[in-house]
Parts: sequence; C-alpha cells; structure tokens
Amino acid sequence: MKIDVLTIFPEFFREVFDFGIIRRARLAEIVAINIHDLREFTTDKHRMTDDRPFGGGDGMVFKPEPIFNAVEKILGTCEREKYAPQTRVVLLTPQGKPLKQAGAKEFADEVENLVLICGRYEGVDERVTEALVTDEISIGDYVLSGGEPAAIVLVDAIVRLLPNALGSETSAENDSFSNGLLDYPHYTQPRDFRGMQVPEVLLGGNHAEIEKWRRAKALEKTQKVRQDLLIKENS
Repeated sequence: MKIDVLTIFPEFFREVFDFGIIRRARLAEIVAINIHDLREFTTDKHRMTDDRPFGGGDGMVFKPEPIFNAVEKILGTCEREKYAPQTRVVLLTPQGKPLKQAGAKEFADEVENLVLICGRYEGVDERVTEALVTDEISIGDYVLSGGEPAAIVLVDAIVRLLPNALGSETSAENDSFSNGLLDYPHYTQPRDFRGMQVPEVLLGGNHAEIEKWRRAKALEKTQKVRQDLLIKENS
C-alpha cells in the first residue's frame, strides 16, 4: 500500500512512523508512507494555503488550489472519476463518518493508493470535498486542532491489518471490535502477583474451555463498558 499525507505541518509526522509495527511494515515494503507539505503546492509568493471564508465568519478555510495541485501531482489527475482502481482520497474531519474497525479492514483489504488530507482551521473549501474526496472520516465526536493526529490514528489502524504486518496472522482477528465485542482479558507471568492469581482455566491446557472462558469474559467486558455494541449486534 502507498499512503500520501497532505499537511501544512510535515514536521508533525517526523519519526512518528518509525516505530513498532509501522516501522517493520515500511522496512518490509508492505507500506510506503510519504508526507507532503501543502505549501509546496501553492502558486503565490507567500505560499498561502488558507484564506477568509466567503460570507464572513470566524477563522480561516483551506484554499482549494494547493490541495487540487497536490492530488493531481500524486495521482496524475484531480478528477475523482479518473482515479486508478483501489484509490481513495480521505479528508480527516469531525464531520466525517466515524472510524470503525470494519472501516479500517476495508481500507487494508481494498486500497492500494491512499491520500489523506489533514483538515485544519474552520475546514476545507467544499469544492475539495465535491471533486476530490472519496471518503470523509472522523476518529470521534470531538474537535482537534487539525487532522494530523487523526491521520496517524487511521494509518496505524490500517497498516496493522495489512497482510504480514503483524507477527501472527491471527492477532488482528482477536482484537477488540473485530468480532463485535471488546477483547478478552490477558495474563502473563508471574502466575501469582501480589496475591492476584491467573485464572486456573488458562493454566489447564483445555483449549475448548479456554475459548469458552474468553468468549464469556469478552461478553462480560462489553456488557459492562460498551453495551451499545451488544445492542447494535442484536438489532
């Protein structure tokens, strides 16, 4: 997969993708991540990426020209209907569709070229959304200063689901949300820590009983913390 990130703060991403699973995936050439400074795609001497909104109002709005220029440079076109297959252009915005595990899996399975536009200020000129963007994504019902943190979250969520990115191919299958539930509890050494014991069922080697226990505990945790997931699953 190839991921291109458009931002006015490229330094925000300095070294952030040089750790853990993403670093290993990059070294293994499972994913290539490129950070682009939107100012490099401006045409005026002041390298302006934003301006006042028409109609008045607070704040500034990203201008369309630098974003169109950047997408055209990266994809070879700024016409959405002419994008190559398995290409998506995503705007990170509080107004977007909430990011879910299923959505991250869809990107990992179906996308080869991914362009991320990091929104900022009061937003992005609507013509960007109308002409360029295939998906608008939010990582939660709150407002950040910009789309950069959201881009990092999205990249991490996707990359770990790419084939061979994880050490075990079943690791992602057992993650929270992958089966509609939160993850089950995990334990490791020591068996007795300050009087707190590892559950006996995990020590007996009966894999059928272990799976039954894990399923029950996942349901219990989900019922306690995220009842909405159970309601959605049963609706």
